[in-house]
Amino acid sequence: MNFGRNVFAALAALTLAACSGEAAQEAAAPVVEEAVATHPISGLEVIPVTLTTSNGTHVIQAEVAATQQEQSRGLMFRQELGPDEGMIFPKDPVQPLSFWMRNTVIPLDLIFIDENRQVINIGQGEPYNEEPITSDRPGIAVLELAAGRSEELGLEPGDSVEW
Repeated sequence: MNFGRNVFAALAALTLAACSGEAAQEAAAPVVEEAVATHPISGLEVIPVTLTTSNGTHVIQAEVAATQQEQSRGLMFRQELGPDEGMIFPKDPVQPLSFWMRNTVIPLDLIFIDENRQVINIGQGEPYNEEPITSDRPGIAVLELAAGRSEELGLEPGDSVEW
C-alpha cells in the first residue's frame, strides 16, 4: 500500500514540475540589478558623459547634481577633481544658465550645453569668485571639469556632449 502511495506522490510531483517548469526556471534565474555607481565623497550617482571633439571621443565620469539642493552645493569645499571626473547639472526646461564659485576651492571649466547636447560656451571658474559665469544662450545642462581640461581635450562650442 505504501508503495502505491509513493508512486502516486512521485507521479503527481513530476506532473506538477512539468506543468510549472517555466515558472521553476524563472524562479531559479538570478535577479540581476544594475549597480548604480556613486561618488565616495558626494554620494551622488556617477554616469559616463561622452565628449566628442575634433580630437576624438573622451569619457568623463560625472557626478549628477540632480536636485536643487545638490546643485546648490555642487563642488563646494572639494579639494580635488581628477582629469576624467566632473559634475553635471541637468536643467529642465531649457533656460539661461548662470553659475558662481562660492566656496569652491578648485578652479573649474564650466561647459554650458544646449538642448541639442552641444557645447554653447565654456566659462572659466576661479575659486571663491561670486561673479556669475553665464551661458551665451539658454541650455539644458552645465558640466564642470577641472580647469584647463576642456582645452586639453580640444573641447569647443558646437562639440557634442552625451549622457
